Amino acid sequence: MKQIRIQQVLMAGFGVFLLLGALTGCDKSGGTKENAAPGNPAGITESPVFAVNTTAAVKGQIRDYLALSGDIIAGTTVDTFSDVAGKITRIYVSVGQRVSRNQAIAEVDPSRPGMEYLPGVARAPIAGTIVALPAQVGMTISQSVPLARIAGGNALELRVYVAERFISKIALRQPCEITLDAYPGEVFRGSVAEISPVVDPASRTMEVRINVENPGSRLKSGMFAKVKIVTERKNNIVKLPASAMVQRFGETYVFTVETDPQDPAFRIARRKTVVPGLLVDGVAEIQEGLAADEEVVIRGQTLLEDGARINVIDRVAPLSDTN
Repeated sequence: MKQIRIQQVLMAGFGVFLLLGALTGCDKSGGTKENAAPGNPAGITESPVFAVNTTAAVKGQIRDYLALSGDIIAGTTVDTFSDVAGKITRIYVSVGQRVSRNQAIAEVDPSRPGMEYLPGVARAPIAGTIVALPAQVGMTISQSVPLARIAGGNALELRVYVAERFISKIALRQPCEITLDAYPGEVFRGSVAEISPVVDPASRTMEVRINVENPGSRLKSGMFAKVKIVTERKNNIVKLPASAMVQRFGETYVFTVETDPQDPAFRIARRKTVVPGLLVDGVAEIQEGLAADEEVVIRGQTLLEDGARINVIDRVAPLSDTN
């Protein structure tokens, strides 16, 4: 009897528990309006608004280039030799001096003990400027020892070395932009004049020589210079800052700005898949998917999705037409 009574008590308690649970569930489901925030009686959650910066895509030019550095050298240099072996007794020129063709450079005495000879005079083979003068009075030389080095004319060249993986991008007469620490902010012009037919097996580089325009003869042989060899130029392409592009799951896209069709008071982001091209100095070419003058999000797009509401905080000036 005691066991039957205990079972009845337990069954009654379990029934009360189920009733309380049902009442609690009904209260939760029907409490939407009671828990709604003031001013939002329906309890509707508003869409978040993302703060972004934008700019306009532009149509213009983009250039790809190789950035290299090297030494400026004289375009034409010729060594001066003596026709006789002997002792240098006199030097007629100095470094930096302009000389004409057949002008006397040095005097060499071929006399030996017990034999007297007339001094021989070494003369300049070309007109130009003395850039090196290894000869010294009192030196004994042979016919194979150079007395002086002459740079012909004012022509200068820039000698650079291109890595093997970039050889296919180099061609004769490609335009070049040259800068030097000696003239900050100035850009000198040049073009590819000579390409070595062989690759150095030790350094895996190829020598390239660039003609350098030298207005006012301000550039000097021996100066160190930096050069951009323009390897590709495209005109009338759509471009924008590379920071605007987002890459997810193998897809590249940007977010453009449009007016919300449901509420014109708001602006929304529209995702557009694009096909990028050249990427140079933070500027990206867009081959497909975007038109010039479209407003594009360049900052704050990381968390955006298609149709998200946005607030444009700042409109950045568009890129220049030239790159």
